[in-house]
Amino acid sequence: MQAYVLDWLNLLGRWIHLITGIAWIGASFYFVWLDNHLLPPTDPELENKGVGGELWAVHGGGFYNAQKYRVAPATLPAHLHWFKWEAYSTLISGFFLLCLIYYLGADVYLIDKSVADIGSNTAIAAGLGTLAGGWIVYDLLCRSPLGRNDNALALVLAVLLAGAAYGLCHVFSARGAFIHFGAMLGTIMVLNVYFVIMPGQRELVAATAQGRAPDPAPGLRAKQRSVHNTYFTLPVLFAMISTHYAMLYGGRYNWLTLMAMTLAGALIRIFFVSRHRGPGAPLPLALGILILAAVGWALAPAAAVVAPVAAKSDFARVQAIIGERCTACHSATPTQPGFAAAPKGMMFDTPGRIATQAVQIQQQVASKAMPIGNLTNMTDEERAVVLDWAARGAPR
Repeated sequence: MQAYVLDWLNLLGRWIHLITGIAWIGASFYFVWLDNHLLPPTDPELENKGVGGELWAVHGGGFYNAQKYRVAPATLPAHLHWFKWEAYSTLISGFFLLCLIYYLGADVYLIDKSVADIGSNTAIAAGLGTLAGGWIVYDLLCRSPLGRNDNALALVLAVLLAGAAYGLCHVFSARGAFIHFGAMLGTIMVLNVYFVIMPGQRELVAATAQGRAPDPAPGLRAKQRSVHNTYFTLPVLFAMISTHYAMLYGGRYNWLTLMAMTLAGALIRIFFVSRHRGPGAPLPLALGILILAAVGWALAPAAAVVAPVAAKSDFARVQAIIGERCTACHSATPTQPGFAAAPKGMMFDTPGRIATQAVQIQQQVASKAMPIGNLTNMTDEERAVVLDWAARGAPR
């Protein structure tokens, strides 16, 4: 019953996280697009009112006229919408999922003894430290003299992110490392909103209400953090979905894969932002696509080679290994604590089910993504037996 309740909490948490994430990122993408499509107003009255740009659009059967003031309107409207709860709700729901899946189930999802032999309390502390430490280091860098040079700051951040990816992949399970990398960036994005972007907007509103010229410094800091959030977005989304693909996180140099995909995402986002202003900068897009192609080539599985254990890899032997190492989770009635049903509906508790899912079994066993965290202690010899059987066409 406990596993069933946890599954429902997992489902509802993911649903809320997805909804709030779409609302937040969608609004962010829209305003970046809007800012780069504003045209000077043609009506002199708008110019006199302080409007710096406007855009006409048609959507959902109606016409819309968006206007942006150079500074602020002479009189604040009675109703002013603040875009903040989307970001906060995304952080809250994401942290709930992190606790539910990776901290409550640290022994299964966060720890891999073959990577680092640590206890669950140590792993959880390291995870929380990653989220807090990532923000503290990032914020201090932005507030330091280095923060006044965007290119130098970007280079330093890239080096530090590479170090974080390497460290996480050598402390946590591969899936735990990837998700914590994304959670660290997502936390930075939300705290940018809370500590920098919103205070900048409050200063602008307060200055307008008091009839004084706003202090430009908070606005400039907010603009810088908003730009950073824009380029963090695609890497965060990648990290969220990457844990579903063992080919990405299961390799020996998975931290390089993580950094390469992060860089590709940032470059592609640079292209789309530039595309809003005109034809778009082709170099970032070309580099992003080239990196994606290079990662795809580097991770491509090698040609199957029959192992010297062929005599031992008959189906009966394979079925026995899978029965001992895999069916605790992948069966109609899982015995592994915390699993109410087989993950992704994949069950290996009959010969027919094993044979029909041989390709999936081969991929997971080859990458060592499964058994998860190697909970059941599958040996390299047993992996060789299963892979040899799969390479020979999975005979029964």
